Amino acid sequence: MKIEPFGVEMWMNAHETRCEVNIAETCVDSLTVDELLSLAGINDGLESLRGLRMGYGAIEGSDRLRDAIAGHYERQGRDNVLVTHGTIGANALVHRALVGRGDRVVSIVPTYQQHTAIPESIGAEVVRVELRAEDGYLPDIEALRDAARGARLIAMTNPNNPTGALIERPMLEEIVGIAREAGAWLLSDEVYRGTDQTGDGITASVADLYERGISTAGMSKAFALAGLRLGWMAAPREVIEAVMIHRDYDTISVGVVDDALAAMALEAKDRVLARSREITRGNLALLAEWVDAEPGVTWVRPASGTVCLLDYGLDMGSERFCLDLLAETGVLLTPGSAFGMEGQVRIGFGNARSAMTEGLSRLSGFLAARR
Repeated sequence: MKIEPFGVEMWMNAHETRCEVNIAETCVDSLTVDELLSLAGINDGLESLRGLRMGYGAIEGSDRLRDAIAGHYERQGRDNVLVTHGTIGANALVHRALVGRGDRVVSIVPTYQQHTAIPESIGAEVVRVELRAEDGYLPDIEALRDAARGARLIAMTNPNNPTGALIERPMLEEIVGIAREAGAWLLSDEVYRGTDQTGDGITASVADLYERGISTAGMSKAFALAGLRLGWMAAPREVIEAVMIHRDYDTISVGVVDDALAAMALEAKDRVLARSREITRGNLALLAEWVDAEPGVTWVRPASGTVCLLDYGLDMGSERFCLDLLAETGVLLTPGSAFGMEGQVRIGFGNARSAMTEGLSRLSGFLAARR
């Protein structure tokens, strides 16, 4: 099977361990195990881990973990949840299980590259519905309706990666109506769910809104636990069973230690996500002040997530911009070219405050020299 190289992952693999200040990071500042146990109110967490038998564990995920995941939704139960190797594993499994050669797949772009490259590698016809800055990076509903006719699956990220745009419940319900009219599955990659900039931070989930809705998520972004490499899907049982056939070939089960720690985090999700929102809301306010003061830089302020796009206002390609920035200042950003968004860079605002402050200061110096 031939597949397009994964642009953003290749970029991060090449540069994220070689920079001085990483403001390309997409995860909320990672928790230590001690911090997780403290947030979970568990004093003997490591003692309980000592009793774990190091076999495969529950193949679909432990009952405890799947119950905790189901509690993150309005209408899901244990049987509608399948644990996977990260959100990336959940997305890949859904595409492989539901999409075949010649199927029509509609992908709202820019997006995480899985949602175009995997169905294309299968031989599907991928139709892209483009988000535009002038629309606040929200989808054009009529364009989506036209594209969805005859679709097997509609795929999106919500909150959006890389723009940070958030499709809220009223528009989600319109999209559900389009999917229902087309008889299409609706896959929503919700790995950043829980980091909205207002309210309790948690918008509606597609799995709760649509009988053919599939929501994927995981511990890496909003939950600040990327090291667990644990994700899931919430979906109709029909999808779970189809996915399990594929999953048996590449996953079997996730690690029992990862399963246990993820369950602890999800059972304490109110406190874990409150920490994440404090970080992302504080850093976004800092970033907004920086954009307002920085000549030539423009953006669409994100409503959620941990990343957004900056238009840097210079006549140079985004990869050259990022390579020169890294070489001269040690600061890492992600080029917009990795998402088909040339002339822009993706910046993360889930980092430690010190990294944001230092990174933006060095970025200002770099921009001033170029201007």
